[in-house]
Amino acid sequence: MNILVTGSNGQLGMEMRKVSACSSDRYIFTDVNDFPGVETEYLDITDSGAVNSLVREKSIGAIVNCAAYTDVDRAEEDREMADLLNHLAVKNLAEAMKSAGGLLVHISTDYVFGKEPYNVPCREDQRGTPTGVYGETKLAGERAVLASGCRYLIIRTAWLYSEYGKNFVKTMLDLTGSRQELNVVFDQTGTPTYALDLAEAIYHIIETRKFEGRSGIYHYSDEGVCSWYDFTKMIAEYSGHAECRILPCHSSEYPSKVVRPSYSALDKTKIKTTFGLEIPYWTDSLRRCLDNMK
Repeated sequence: MNILVTGSNGQLGMEMRKVSACSSDRYIFTDVNDFPGVETEYLDITDSGAVNSLVREKSIGAIVNCAAYTDVDRAEEDREMADLLNHLAVKNLAEAMKSAGGLLVHISTDYVFGKEPYNVPCREDQRGTPTGVYGETKLAGERAVLASGCRYLIIRTAWLYSEYGKNFVKTMLDLTGSRQELNVVFDQTGTPTYALDLAEAIYHIIETRKFEGRSGIYHYSDEGVCSWYDFTKMIAEYSGHAECRILPCHSSEYPSKVVRPSYSALDKTKIKTTFGLEIPYWTDSLRRCLDNMK
């Protein structure tokens, strides 16, 4: 099968390159930006004609959509671009797979939740209650996939990090290594997800063809629950930045253009039982990522 990966030079896309290297399937990696040392085919997913043309030309049987507008704060002032990438472009991909009879694996987010208070992990059938433009446009993208009638797997994930690009782990490595004291919010709770773990899960589902007849929404993050404060404490401990004093603080001490979900841990029972996945604990994956960075 020929598999198209969009946003292949981002965090998840780069990990998809690694995990699929020995696949018998043919993976075609696309993006609008180049990345040194890797082969990338240009594709603007906001151009429906270009998407359909490439799908026909390459006989694409599945698309893994790793592309998204992920700047949560900037999205509040740039709704048009966020909607274009997170909603309308997703509609293009879904419709292309509907026409080709293929599968769309679309990556969504825990930010589709948050407006209502929760104290148990969010399930797939829970009503979406986004708190800002980013979550709203990602939820609109999900609905576009459902409306298209294509075969699909929508995989919501959370707190993604990796060796690539800009992410929380890299930022905290820098700050805990350069400052004597650091305040980090403790009243936002979720689960960090190593992009390599998610890529391996997607690869397993595609490689084993377990997606057949199992269209639906699924949740994937690493196991466990923590706050951003806890996450930072572990980053500092594992990287040897013990001299930095890390203090818990409230979200209200750092005013933002958007209210972030205070609790967005994801219930992963469905994806584990459906596809036979074993998901790593978040601290084990953090160690693995930091080792890979070295």
